[in-house]
Amino acid sequence: MTKVYVGMSGGVDSSLTAALLVEQGYDVTGVYMKNWTQDMPGLRCPWADDLADAKRVAVHLGIDFEVFDFENEYKHKVVDYMIAEYRAGRTPNPDIMCNQEVKFKLFLEAALEHGADMIATGHYASTQDGKLLQAADANKDQTYFLYRVRGEALSKTLFPLGGYTKPQVRQMAEERGLTTAAKPDSQGICFVGQIGIRDFLSQYVEQVPGDIIDKQTGKKVGHHDGAIFYTLGQRHGLDVGGGLPYYVVGKDMDKNEVYVSRDLGDDSLWKHDIELHSIHWINDAPGDGEYDIRVRHRAPLVCAKLVGDTLHLDEPQRAVAAGQSIVIYSGQECLGGGIVA
Repeated sequence: MTKVYVGMSGGVDSSLTAALLVEQGYDVTGVYMKNWTQDMPGLRCPWADDLADAKRVAVHLGIDFEVFDFENEYKHKVVDYMIAEYRAGRTPNPDIMCNQEVKFKLFLEAALEHGADMIATGHYASTQDGKLLQAADANKDQTYFLYRVRGEALSKTLFPLGGYTKPQVRQMAEERGLTTAAKPDSQGICFVGQIGIRDFLSQYVEQVPGDIIDKQTGKKVGHHDGAIFYTLGQRHGLDVGGGLPYYVVGKDMDKNEVYVSRDLGDDSLWKHDIELHSIHWINDAPGDGEYDIRVRHRAPLVCAKLVGDTLHLDEPQRAVAAGQSIVIYSGQECLGGGIVA
């Protein structure tokens, strides 16, 4: 019997994943990954509640349950990376780094050491012979977050939810009496929950006030409490009064200045060509050619030509910021991607 360790977060997706695998005849062990337990001012980290929910489902299913403590590694690999990227004025994605370094590396390695043949998670995606394929539910598809996982890891991974929609998952969980069936999806930062990125970063970086400057006129139009908190294309939270809305079109971390414009057609907001670094291919590099790309989670796929480390877009894309990931597809297959230089 194939032994599968299931990453159980305490949510409905991973709960149903474990249930389906039990029904399919696998020898299932549930594992809660303890990645982050730190409270934030005014907000308690929900990890203990999530652990209790995961345990409750494991008992209901009659499966073994373990806790893997990755908190130290998570802090170094995911949290420190995120803070360093924001300090440098870039826009990181901690969920992608968590999948690369923790769920499909540390968790996989630990599970195999404990005797597992495979791992499984509640991600909305599919695998076939080490390839990563998009989920049936286009709105929930999570291949964007999985593009830095290695093909070798995917060949030892099961994604039982890849063929279902979120409403189907909730209904199936309810039919099986899982206590997490109606539990809301987690929001906000992947490891802290409801807290916003500004509140989180404020615990680790000094807030240095500076000027908000109109790019066209060069005039100061407002003040900010730290350029680190602003991202390209941002409209809300600028506290710049009157008239048409301003959008963030750039920032200078050395000068601690944020540049804004009322012109939605500003060249700084649109990219025809995207230079990538840290390119990762799930399997073999596909070579130059035309592919579909996704510039952020849930963004529509758009056509682009890959030449070396550069993507040439048929249609310019808005607010593509340094540090964010561009993911590359061929049909239903996610090939990999890279980080905006």
